[in-house]
Amino acid sequence: MTYKDRSTSLIVFGILTILLGCMTGLLVLLMLVGQVAARSTNAPPTPLSAILFAMFIYGILAVALVWLGIGSIKARRWARALLLIFSWSWLVMGVFVLLFMAFFMPKILANINASATPGQPVMPAAAIGGIMVFTGLILGVFFILVPAVWIFFYNSRHVKVTCETRDSVTRWTDACPLPVLGLCLWLLFSAPMLLIMPIMGYGVMPFFGTLLTGLPGMLFCLCLAALWGYCAWLLYKLDARGWWLILIAMVVFMVSAVLTYARHDVIEMYQLMGYPQAQIEQIQKTGLLTGNRMAWMMSFSMLPFLGYIFFIKKYLRAKT
Repeated sequence: MTYKDRSTSLIVFGILTILLGCMTGLLVLLMLVGQVAARSTNAPPTPLSAILFAMFIYGILAVALVWLGIGSIKARRWARALLLIFSWSWLVMGVFVLLFMAFFMPKILANINASATPGQPVMPAAAIGGIMVFTGLILGVFFILVPAVWIFFYNSRHVKVTCETRDSVTRWTDACPLPVLGLCLWLLFSAPMLLIMPIMGYGVMPFFGTLLTGLPGMLFCLCLAALWGYCAWLLYKLDARGWWLILIAMVVFMVSAVLTYARHDVIEMYQLMGYPQAQIEQIQKTGLLTGNRMAWMMSFSMLPFLGYIFFIKKYLRAKT
């Protein structure tokens, strides 16, 4: 098979990926600096559990990007596969971020004007529009354009053959199709997140009209983590039982969440998580997560995920 060797391009994109990892690592440092700076102001402090949870995620992401960048430089086939999965995940997340921004940003900016104290200058409509456009451009470049470029490059046939030629050993990423592998990795990533949630103060889970806290919430997170891990293993083996398990679990979880948020305001969850009252009041002023809006958000956010589950069904086989 004739192809164009993309070894140089793999090195370039590998270096850029490492730089992305370094930038992500800087976010961890900025969070620490911001936490220290907030103590010297009158702003309500962010719960330490929220900072630790975000730092944990960004820290893992930074290490993973540096590791994948090195793999790209070495033209490893596993690095190409994982970077393709990462880029698609990044792009899909970016679409959700932009939709969220387009819907909620005008309301947030309007609430800033509404909560202004007497004598405080009100933000003009032109300034609000400028902020919206500038924010949209920044998010569009970082969450849409950049991952699209990564997808275009690593999805290239020439890049694929280059990696397979320079790395002729069959890797673990070759054991199943990339769409299935992507879901497996997301499930495996979610499992440890569920395990550390109770430790960091987030062991509050919706459960068919009520909010589980304390030991029940911790046990529920533990069961979900075990289920996600088991489903990931079955899907990696292309066992259709894993597909049925994750489908049923996601439908049940969606129904449970919708029933819970239809009866409970999400503000109650923040209170159970130990958020400061001043910060809760700021969230309430926006009016974005009050009432049954969270139930609608959960419903719409689950639909694309369910669609993806049905999409990968064709790659699986029944257990014989």
